[in-house]
Amino acid sequence: MKLMFVSDIHGSAYYCRRVRDIWQEEMPQRLVLLGDLLYHGPRNDLPKEYAPKECIDILNGLKSEIIAVRGNCEAEVDQMVLQFDCLADHILMYLEDREIFITHGHIYSSSNPPHLKQGSILIHGHTHIPAMQDMGGFYYINPGSVSIPKNNSSHNYMIYEDGTFTIKDIDGRELMSYGIVDK
Repeated sequence: MKLMFVSDIHGSAYYCRRVRDIWQEEMPQRLVLLGDLLYHGPRNDLPKEYAPKECIDILNGLKSEIIAVRGNCEAEVDQMVLQFDCLADHILMYLEDREIFITHGHIYSSSNPPHLKQGSILIHGHTHIPAMQDMGGFYYINPGSVSIPKNNSSHNYMIYEDGTFTIKDIDGRELMSYGIVDK
């Protein structure tokens, strides 16, 4: 299975188009959105080409491909315009017999983890900073932000394929990876 993870689009039509183009190039089975899709939030500057209505059209065009969780910038009005579920606080899935807890990061995070089984993986966005870190009992992965990166990080997304999570910049350069098979 191949999955593409994207976090923190924040209403940037430019980066939303890039996500769509990368999705078409990478050809994953699903696009996993880690929240903060349409609104830039009061703590962020406006992202490049801030146009939430254009993002709505782009994302709705991929509705059958998307799995999404709610970010701290999502509201019920977002669910009224998006044609896929976007208000779940978290999703639990299994990859290679590993429990994967997927959330935005504003409720559960690496510093406030949910109750996880030994060896589980916590994936969240929210910080806009990419990370792959052994937390002693679980592994933490954050692809960073596709539109508003912080701490001098690049505009990123993540691919899961063949038992490995790989964070890439939007030009496709591999930045870091973590294999979950035999861990």
